[in-house]
Amino acid sequence: MSADEQQARIDTLSGELKIAHLTIDKLKIELSYLRRMQYGRSSEKLDHAGQMELMDCALAPVPAANDAGASHVTPIAGRKKDTGKTRPGLRELPAHLPRQTVVHNPEGGCNCAACGNGLRVIGQDVSEVLEYEPGNFLVIRHVRPKLACGNCQSISQALAPKRPVERALAGAGLMTHVLVSKYADHTPLYRQSQIFARDGVELAVSTLTDIVAGAAWLLTPLAQAMGRYVLSGSKIHGDDTPIRVLGGAKNKAKTGRLWVYVRDDRAGGDTAPAAVWFQYSADRKGEHPRRHLRDFEGILQADAFSGYNRLFEDGRIVEAACWSHARRKFYDIHEQQHKLAGTLAHEALQRIAAIFAIEAEIQGQSPEERSRQRRRRTRPILDELQRWMSATLAQVSAKSPMALAMGYSMSNWRALTRFVDDGRMEAHNNIAERALRGVAIGRKNYLHLGSDSGGERAAVIYSLLGTAKLNGLNPRAYLRHVLERIAEHPSNRIDELLPWVVAEQMQQSPEFVRRVA
Repeated sequence: MSADEQQARIDTLSGELKIAHLTIDKLKIELSYLRRMQYGRSSEKLDHAGQMELMDCALAPVPAANDAGASHVTPIAGRKKDTGKTRPGLRELPAHLPRQTVVHNPEGGCNCAACGNGLRVIGQDVSEVLEYEPGNFLVIRHVRPKLACGNCQSISQALAPKRPVERALAGAGLMTHVLVSKYADHTPLYRQSQIFARDGVELAVSTLTDIVAGAAWLLTPLAQAMGRYVLSGSKIHGDDTPIRVLGGAKNKAKTGRLWVYVRDDRAGGDTAPAAVWFQYSADRKGEHPRRHLRDFEGILQADAFSGYNRLFEDGRIVEAACWSHARRKFYDIHEQQHKLAGTLAHEALQRIAAIFAIEAEIQGQSPEERSRQRRRRTRPILDELQRWMSATLAQVSAKSPMALAMGYSMSNWRALTRFVDDGRMEAHNNIAERALRGVAIGRKNYLHLGSDSGGERAAVIYSLLGTAKLNGLNPRAYLRHVLERIAEHPSNRIDELLPWVVAEQMQQSPEFVRRVA
């Protein structure tokens, strides 16, 4: 047989083989359909995929035996083969979660349903389901037996275990739950009281208020240690936010302030732990930041609040302004103009966006490298922006929103551009604004604080929870760890309870370190 005849024979056999595959697939589908009819399910319809497969097999053209293209005919696949890939979103359940095993034995018990003989285990199938049960209250009874000696008649008894707050009803776990629910999960105390009542535990709002007050008093030395750490840095981010407080004139609510100071130099390549320190005041007078920062020397990254001005007079504190505040004024105008392209506000936003794009690229690099990149890339953008603003101000009305927005930037130009030559500084104050986000959400839920004392307590708790989050810790686990120890902890070693110190001790515990998705 010649080579051409061999090739023709191979092509013929290949075509016949593929025809056979098509026929087999068709027969399988028809057989399945007939079996379903046989068992009384003729009214059921084939699924869409099955109908299409049956139709395709029935109508597929039959290639000729000598068709040269027969070798390229692809058989219509039936069921897709399992590729072994995990479905999106299907993951192994965390190993640290407690397991409750439920064994499902056959209905017939340990005897074979067919012959009655005993059964033996030859294998098992295991599947896991993630469940959730609401937190349950628990009463811990501390029993201290009194032991008497029959020989010398002496009596011995163990000392009573220490509680976070002396003679307090709440343990460390309940105190932690109340604090985290209010200041991290933004659940007001009256709602917590209602939730507890559903479980048959009557805790009045006044009782919960006492729990918060006792915990804040206990944690105040630790919050003060955080403040000392924040102010020991060379740069801090400062901001404030209003919060309604009861106790104003004629029993009306007044507006207090929560001030925040953040030490976080990770964007400049610094490995020092980040920390946040909150302070409360009944008003927004400039004397409050002057009191908070009386021992600080370095860079204050903040907005152009006039209450900070006296801080910069002697040169002890250097002002670094925020381009996010400057940008927001243009963005408000852009929104009022329905975000039309080509307007002056839109052009200003585009120019400022170029500055932020460079900052995103150099984030995490050393201060020296950031300063070098800014002088080479950012300074030309700023110079052109200043020329554009000066020329535009001469063309718009002096009292127009656009003139006011540009006037803010031009009047604070030195503070806004100081970051170019100092790699430690940021172009914005977003770090402080992020620290205040929890307060902004919380005040929408609990609406107001009960008193100025409540504001001081809130500052303490926000400091601890905010710093724990900045260091990647589970706030609930951290706060409970502290409350279980701080009552007996030496005051001269309070720094041992700071979040980053505790994290090193607890880093092996998967429940303690917050898992980031």
